[in-house]
This record gives sequence, structure tokens and C-alpha cells, in this order.
Amino acid sequence: MDLNFNKNEDHNKLLLSELKQKFAKVKLGGGEKRIEKLHAEGKMTARERIAYLLDENSKSIEIGGFAGEGMYPEHGGCPSGGVVVKIGYIKGKQCIVVANDATVKAGAWFPITGKKNLRAQEIAMENRLPIIYLVDSAGVYLPMQDEIFPDKEHFGRIFRNNAQMSSMGITQIAVVMGSCVAGGAYLPIMSDEALIVDKTGSIFLAGSYLVKAAIGETIDNETLGGATTHCEISGVTDYKAKDDKDALDKIKNIVDKIGDFDKAGYSRIKAEKPALEPNDIYGILPKARTEQYDMMEIIKRLVDNSEFEAYKEGYGQSLITGYARIDGWAVGIIANQRKVVKTKKGEMQFGGVIYSDSADKATRFIANCNQKKIPLVFLQDVTGFMVGSKSEHGGIIKDGAKMVNAVSNSVVPKFTVIVGNSYGAGNYAMCGKAYDPRLIFAWPSAELAVMGGTQAAKVLAQIEASSLKAKGEKVDEEKETELFNKIKARYDEQTSPYYAASRLWTDAIIDPLETRNWISMGIEAANHAPIQKPFNLGVIQV
Repeated sequence: MDLNFNKNEDHNKLLLSELKQKFAKVKLGGGEKRIEKLHAEGKMTARERIAYLLDENSKSIEIGGFAGEGMYPEHGGCPSGGVVVKIGYIKGKQCIVVANDATVKAGAWFPITGKKNLRAQEIAMENRLPIIYLVDSAGVYLPMQDEIFPDKEHFGRIFRNNAQMSSMGITQIAVVMGSCVAGGAYLPIMSDEALIVDKTGSIFLAGSYLVKAAIGETIDNETLGGATTHCEISGVTDYKAKDDKDALDKIKNIVDKIGDFDKAGYSRIKAEKPALEPNDIYGILPKARTEQYDMMEIIKRLVDNSEFEAYKEGYGQSLITGYARIDGWAVGIIANQRKVVKTKKGEMQFGGVIYSDSADKATRFIANCNQKKIPLVFLQDVTGFMVGSKSEHGGIIKDGAKMVNAVSNSVVPKFTVIVGNSYGAGNYAMCGKAYDPRLIFAWPSAELAVMGGTQAAKVLAQIEASSLKAKGEKVDEEKETELFNKIKARYDEQTSPYYAASRLWTDAIIDPLETRNWISMGIEAANHAPIQKPFNLGVIQV
């Protein structure tokens, strides 16, 4: 191995170490003292509940682990968005589990909590996965009610989705393991089956204090909306459990009886490990986002037996397209080539840039994968589309539009891995969050922005300098440098993968070595949902 490989490896492993440290902190939720308080009440934490519910030693992936990271400091923060979401297996059946974290503001809903819950439901609806709700929430976080209550993508959308999933035949099971108040009371009762834990679970539209204030009635919460009330008097819930574990065992028994599902029919054979060492990824991926490398070397360490059948290999070389298998599943891969390549015409194509011929090739490849019912995997390390008079005269906008059209109208499941850069329209063409990937996740090396930090800071610094000069202020070289550094620091913070993950622009930040598992579990989930409509590009500029 050369010195550069070792430097890259050290850098990427430091990024991975930072990821692990940050996630270890996130997993504590509201902190150790609040966890101890929950245990003293005879309750398990959200993560403990999920761990007990999922099959022992089975695979799982966590959605939105960094949701809320660095957000709401004036409110004490909201680790993991106050809710834990995992895709895993219950009695061998793939399910998605949503658990309120009562250690974070008593499980109250912040704006990001609503967004994360909606993302979980979106995954369930797209893939027709059974969804399990472990409810323990104080309801809407009142100091921010205007940002979570009334809009289309706010709190009420949860119940609309409950109703739609029920009509779609998607299994929904809810267990009330703590508070379940006000509008939040509708979520478990709009599920197919609802359980409640005796003495710790309660459901009511208004608690005892509000009842007293509203109608003058004096009543305690347990009598008002506890397990006995709802299982024996109101009939609101279907099962009463003696404690958390008993409730989770009942869910396991219910899930165990669910019948088989219709398959989408994606091709899978026996899985093979990559022939080349996956750990080499750390040394291949450059320390600097501007450096070149051969994306094929990454691909060979992700796919089964390191085998890749290239499509139009010698044409449009700034994009790699071709067929492979990941954990046995057939996939079509579209990846940004990050090394400078020389075309047969003698032209140079720069790494990470999408050219007209590359966009044209990708459009046809996407159509082929839709024709053959092959899921698509996008490996993003893109700086955008090629600019300049030659590209404009050659119709780069038209060819880019064709690619975006194909990505938008694709009916096979799409999965997006942000390896490095994800800039501008390149993010769109390579299936960014706006283009409905079934899962989108980033490596610690990822950066998401309209453009790179240096370029953006130069533009913004020039604008600010001009503004200061117009006001009669002196702007010398030292002042320009100060402006540039200040703006770049702010911009770099916003390009961080953690900034993106906190806002759910991505589903997770993962160790590159977990990529195969994420894609495999994603395709397995997608296999629950047969394709309902044909692939149609609509009207495009030929």
C-alpha cells in the first residue's frame, strides 16, 4: 500500500470513530438520569423495547438516528428526534418499528419528530411493510406547536396515513406503554390492533387536570383512561398487558400469525462476499473531496464476488453504469466516476462532473433496468453538470433533463448512497431525497450543498465585499480573507453529513462496510410491494 492510501485510511477511520462516538451519545436519548427514572417506573427505554421485540441476533437498520442533531438548543435539544425507528425482523418477518423515547421531553413531538414519524410511515407505505408503534408520548411539544400542528406535513398527517395504510392492507399494531394524550390518542386506535400496558399506559383526549378545568369533574388518570378502563369498559383497546415485556411478547405472537405477502419478484441468488477486501475502501476514498480516485475500485468492494458487467463502458465515461449483485440481489448501478478520463475523441472528462453523453447513457440504462425489473443503486460523488459554451451548445440542459426525467419516472426501487460530494443539480440527477429513493444514506465522507464550500464562499464573500464597498467601507485583502474564512466556516458546517442527517435529508450516516446490508434489507423491503404501473418517460426532448 502506498503512503497516500495510508493517509486516506487514517482520515476515513477517524471520521468513522467520530461517527461511533456521536451515535453512542445519541443512543442515551435524554441522558442516563432519565433512563434510570424510566427503569424505576418499571418501564423499558425505547431502544430496549425495540431490541427485545426484534429477533435476537438478526439484522436491522436504524432510520434517522441523527434526526434533530444540533437542533433546538434553546429547548434542550431533541436527540434522535425523540423517537427511534428501525427496520428489522419479528418472528422472521421484516417490519418497521417506531418507538417514542420518553427520556426526551417525555416523548413530546418536536417538528423533527413529526417529520421522522412521517418518514417511517412513508417507508411502510412504499414497501407495504408491517409497522409497529410503541407509544409513550406526552403529545405535541407545546412551545413549538405552530411548527408541528396544522400543516400538511405536520402531526395530523400521521392519522391520515394510518387510515390510508389500513385501506392498503398494511398491518399496523400499536401498544400504549406510557402516555398517549390528546390528538396522539388517535394513532394507536387507528391501527389494526391496539394493546395497553396495565398501570403505566393511559389513553385520553384530555387528562384529569384538563377535565377538572373544562367540566369540573374530579377523576384520576388511571380511572379516566388506564388499561382496565379501555379493555373492560370502553373497548378502545384490544389487549391488556401486565408490563412492557408482556406487551412486546403479545406483538410477537400477533406478527407470527401474519400471512405471506405478494412478491415484487426482484432477482436474488445465493449471496457472495466481494472478492476484493472491503476494508480497502477506507484507503481508496481520498481525504480531500477534490481529489480524484477510481470509483470502480469502490464498486468492486461492494458487489458480490467483485463482479460488475459494465454498460456502454467506453461511452459517457464520467458516469459508470452496469449490472451486479449485492447480497445476492440483482442491481443496476449508476455511479459518478471520480478520476479524469480520456474519451475516444481525445477529450478529457473530469471526475465527478456529469457530461451530456453520460446523462444520455444513464437515461437509457435506467430505462433498461425498469424494463428488466432491476432495482437501481446510485453512488453519488458528484459536483454537478458540465458548464461552459461547448456543453451549452451541445445541449447539456436537454440531456440532463432527460436523466432527471428517467430518475423521476422510474418505477423500480431506487437506493442512494452519498459517498462524497452531492452538489447542485447533480444531487437531483443522481436520485437525491427529492426523487423518492426507498432509502438514502451517507458515508461520513459525504458533503451535501448547492456547490462546494470554497466556490460558494468565494461568491458570497465577493457579494458581501461589494456591499460593504457600496456603503463606503474600506475592504482590503485582509478584510476579504476574513470574510471568506467566516463564510466558508458557516457553509462547511451546513455541508456536513450530520447537518443533512439531522434534518432527515438522508436516512442515516453509516460505516461504508454496512452499505451492502442497507441495500440488501432495502430491496427485501421493496420486494413486499409489487410494481403497480408501467415505466413511462412522458414527453422528453430527444
